[in-house]
Amino acid sequence: MRIDAQQRQIRSYYRALFRTWGPQHWWPAQSRFEVIVGAYLTQNTAWTNVEKALANVRAARLLSLNGIRRAPLAELERLIRPAGYFRQKARRLKIFIAYLDEKYAGSLAKLFASPTEQLREELLRLHGIGPETADSILLYAGNHPVFVVDAYTRRILARHGILPERTEYDEIRKLFERALEPAARSVADLREPRNESLAAGSRGAAHSPSPMSTAKRTAVARVYNEMHGLIVGVGKNYCKKSKARCDECPLQKFLAKAN
Repeated sequence: MRIDAQQRQIRSYYRALFRTWGPQHWWPAQSRFEVIVGAYLTQNTAWTNVEKALANVRAARLLSLNGIRRAPLAELERLIRPAGYFRQKARRLKIFIAYLDEKYAGSLAKLFASPTEQLREELLRLHGIGPETADSILLYAGNHPVFVVDAYTRRILARHGILPERTEYDEIRKLFERALEPAARSVADLREPRNESLAAGSRGAAHSPSPMSTAKRTAVARVYNEMHGLIVGVGKNYCKKSKARCDECPLQKFLAKAN
């Protein structure tokens, strides 16, 4: 498939899903730092496990920069245990705090004021941060215009004949960014659908509104944000790894054309 055709198809997916399900309210969090902690904790585990770990940290009144900074490592490990790989993740959170303190005087505002590419390179050099985690932090906590690629994205692209599942992360990211930028310039593509138009029984992967999900964003970041949440909705509800439910999926009409 030609690159321009790939881009048009991805824009069509965004429009179809957004008009069907509306805003997904990703990332669900009370603060930028909670987004960062969640981005670490969600590695190799389900979001339901992340929520349990976050609830533990919040109940211990440690869900803040200073809280993680002062928490003994063993206590942090115990609190985030539901998220799995808790020893690794606790150490990685401590490494992030040390990096923030050393380079940005402990300030998230200073961190996210850095140019996108520079900051992305810095995050990728931190132990335990790969492209998906770095981009989640940049987009959802920092309002930087980068698209987050996950396993659901790869699966949908492969099954729809757009790109092989093993395509390089940055190739997929850049394809989505080029494809979705025009949607960010269109008022129609940013307008929320009326409630009565939303599909009954499914809202994708929608969460309840939160301070971070309703925070002011640039138009580009908003479209990238929504598209990632919408893709998660397709992956969780229809394009499952073991058994696809194509007949019920909002993207079924595109799959028929691809085949």
